[in-house]
Amino acid sequence: MPELAPEDIAELERFGAAALRAAAVPALEHFRSRPAEQDKGQGRDYDPVTVADRESEHVLRDAIARAWPDDGILGEEAGGERMDAERLWTIDPIDGTRGYVSGFAQWGMLLALSIGGVPVLGFMHQPWTDELWIGSPRGARLQAGARTGVQACDAPIRVRACEDLASAVLATTDPFLFEEPEASAFNSLRRAVRLQRYGGDCYAYCMLATGQLDLVLESGLSPWDVRALIPIVKAAGGCITDWSGGSCADGGQVVASGDARLHASVLERLAPVATGGAA
Repeated sequence: MPELAPEDIAELERFGAAALRAAAVPALEHFRSRPAEQDKGQGRDYDPVTVADRESEHVLRDAIARAWPDDGILGEEAGGERMDAERLWTIDPIDGTRGYVSGFAQWGMLLALSIGGVPVLGFMHQPWTDELWIGSPRGARLQAGARTGVQACDAPIRVRACEDLASAVLATTDPFLFEEPEASAFNSLRRAVRLQRYGGDCYAYCMLATGQLDLVLESGLSPWDVRALIPIVKAAGGCITDWSGGSCADGGQVVASGDARLHASVLERLAPVATGGAA
């Protein structure tokens, strides 16, 4: 993977932040207004997609095509183009659409840049709370605006220390999405930790990067669900891998920890049910 010059990183960070804020306009326009939706679940678990997903992804794809016409793009709603490009942008216009259509604020807009197959920049924007997380080779930080009810800031973020499960706060989007034998592994961790929180989607990973919780466990993820979160968690000092300790850039089983010691112990527990992945 080629090195990025500091000025190139800064330019990419500015681009990603501006593109996500532009894409937030249709997302906010339709939020809590019962946007038109379809079910992609094909008779299985409810998997909604809304007009806001499609309009926001269109804004992001158009911004990338104008700024970086040779780069590839992979989006949840409109698929891939130039997928063999060295630089690939991955888009999840609204991660946590179930929460979005229910009026909850635990959703976000994800944008990642991978170079040579490795996610190197990640952005998560929650426009309702006016929070933007950025992870890059320059570090991880949170840009928060006035909508949060506190003074606007642009500050570095860091995971917190938590060595043992008994002191940990665990998050997952939906505990009922795990099927055996994964469900037993999750329940073992759930019983071992101090506190569990559910329904966070991408917001949970950003809370981990900000030092608010210690462990996120999920399975069945797609590449667009996780690629933007990898640089954020890593740049904040955390660990994020598949359940076997390899790369989770293509989704699947994902575990993120704020403390490397905690991560190692969790991987030991997950090893019997880990399906493996890229190293």
